[in-house]
Amino acid sequence: MNWKKALLIVADVLLGAYLVVAVTAFNKPEDAAMVCQQVRITIAGDVAEGFLTTADVERMLKADHIDPRGLALGQINTRQIEEHLQAKALIEEAQCYTTQNGNVCINIRQRTPVVRVMAQNGDDYYVDNNGQPLPRSSYTANLMVATGYITPRYAEQRLAPMANLILKDEFWRSQVVQLNILRDGSVELVPRVGDHIVYLGQPTGLTRKLSRLRKFYLYGLSQAGWNKYSRISVEFDNQIICKRR
Repeated sequence: MNWKKALLIVADVLLGAYLVVAVTAFNKPEDAAMVCQQVRITIAGDVAEGFLTTADVERMLKADHIDPRGLALGQINTRQIEEHLQAKALIEEAQCYTTQNGNVCINIRQRTPVVRVMAQNGDDYYVDNNGQPLPRSSYTANLMVATGYITPRYAEQRLAPMANLILKDEFWRSQVVQLNILRDGSVELVPRVGDHIVYLGQPTGLTRKLSRLRKFYLYGLSQAGWNKYSRISVEFDNQIICKRR
């Protein structure tokens, strides 16, 4: 048994020596002295266009005095850059690393606005895909608007899931322009095409309700005319109630 133990010790020593040599070989002094000339910023897209641009991120780097351009690679703290950027309200995740040719790459995943809230009480803000409020921005995202009786809790638990469901479907993403929340929490939908209001009822079973509404659009309104009814209700299962204009 002693010779087996001795072989294990020798193997550990050889492995340790290899790791030391590898680290030394791959971290050459001249690499650490190489000066960063360029910062490449990539912002991941999503179903809705976000607030951030590469120019915004560059301004953040300069304002926080963490712009790596002109610094030697050995002086650049990529972890510090990530932490500074991830502390920004509009950024969900940041990854930063250096390349062999001396560039610094920053990959950003931004918080994605999915709906703009213009509530009855005067609140005006954007909500992201996780239901959290976004700070006001000079950039105006082209999103559906939610009006009416909307509290922060309603926005997080009910409104954001509705907006995510709509934005994931190409048909509804282009058709829905407004959601109006009534005092009891039920929902009215304002379409882009057709002079009518769709009553969804409480925001439950929305997949079934929207599927039923789409079929009515395709096989009902396309024949009867898009402006024949002033109000269409899909609140209850297996039926559609229409009010003539």
